[in-house]
Amino acid sequence: MLTLASRLDVMNRLGRAMADATRSRILLELMTGPGYTGKLATDLDLTRTNVSNHLACLRGCGIVVAVPEGRSTRYEISDPHITRAIESLLGVVLAVDDGAPCVNTSCTEPGCCPDAAVDGDTSGQADNAIDRARERS
Repeated sequence: MLTLASRLDVMNRLGRAMADATRSRILLELMTGPGYTGKLATDLDLTRTNVSNHLACLRGCGIVVAVPEGRSTRYEISDPHITRAIESLLGVVLAVDDGAPCVNTSCTEPGCCPDAAVDGDTSGQADNAIDRARERS
């Protein structure tokens, strides 16, 4: 069981890892599968040195592991729970993004959507989401 101190440490390490846009981009790329410094650099339009430095930070945070493969090193998310946690976090951020319709048409979470149902009343919610989408286009 995690103590309060260890929970804070986990939150601080995750926060540090995701606080930088480049590290976040690398994490998102690694969530799709293992990667190599050169390929990550090419795919993300970064230098190998920049990617290598950010991977060192992610390894130091315990979020990414390095697996030697001959003369190359493969990088991957250290634990599948991390991938699921980031996916959950992204879902929350997307669901509360101002100006974007809620991705869950049956959402009843108060405060999630401007017209989220109260007490399970979902009448008109889908229509309102469609109307908001039309207004933006």
